[in-house]
Amino acid sequence: MQYKSQVRAVPAASTEEAQAFFKRKLGFETDCSDVHFDLSHDIADFVLVDVRSPEDYAACHAVGAVNIPHSQMTAKRMAEYPADTLFITYCWGPACNGATKGAIRLSALGFAVKEMIGGIEYWQKEGFETDSGD
Repeated sequence: MQYKSQVRAVPAASTEEAQAFFKRKLGFETDCSDVHFDLSHDIADFVLVDVRSPEDYAACHAVGAVNIPHSQMTAKRMAEYPADTLFITYCWGPACNGATKGAIRLSALGFAVKEMIGGIEYWQKEGFETDSGD
């Protein structure tokens, strides 16, 4: 039996379409390495937000992150941040959608936001420093 390619069943996009898509994708997400690079080079022009519970945050979080569970992202709570703040949300890892829920809430409140793909799981896998406590 002759098999047909599953990969090529749908043709690849044109190079122009691919470039536009992947550039657009980076408008919505960043990764642990880029976040760590900026933080370690004092390029802190964003707020890194751990959207997990206070207990999980206290046990372990990325150095430089603040804890704002996505359920607490209200207009009143977020009013302490300037309107032009860029937020980077993260959760446990790829199997968790808390960072996405936080990004939805923040964007609904008018804030610029990106999701840090990989979450704390990949932050630790990269060997980046974590902290504990509040």
